[in-house]
Amino acid sequence: MKVKDIANAAGVKPDTVRFYTREGLLNPTRNPDNNYQQYGADDLRRLRFARKARQLGFSLPEIRNILGEADEHHSPCPMVREVFESRLVEVEREIAELQQLQARMKNALSAWQQMPDGTPDGHTICRLIEHWDDSDVVGKEK
Repeated sequence: MKVKDIANAAGVKPDTVRFYTREGLLNPTRNPDNNYQQYGADDLRRLRFARKARQLGFSLPEIRNILGEADEHHSPCPMVREVFESRLVEVEREIAELQQLQARMKNALSAWQQMPDGTPDGHTICRLIEHWDDSDVVGKEK
């Protein structure tokens, strides 16, 4: 298969195939007649695996390690579980931070609806941002 063929078969763009080839995840042979890269069934399997792993949040170095373990005929599954468990903890922390940000944004927007627009006067830039937490503190004291 040529770059375009394997890309179509895996549901990715040709640039993705070229990138994974440069990164050493795919190992095409060279066609002696035209020097084009030729990809085989193993490359397609690896490309599909890498795409699925990326969808699950694995990084390129992690995918490289997983494929390396498999290439050495060692089960990468324990490593996959360990990386995935720690990644899940990170994602849950990030979600919590985003939920806190969302709450602050909603609070600020609510407070801003009742604040008058201001003109920069040398002491302020934008009163909405400069005073949003003041109204939040006042609201919490009540």
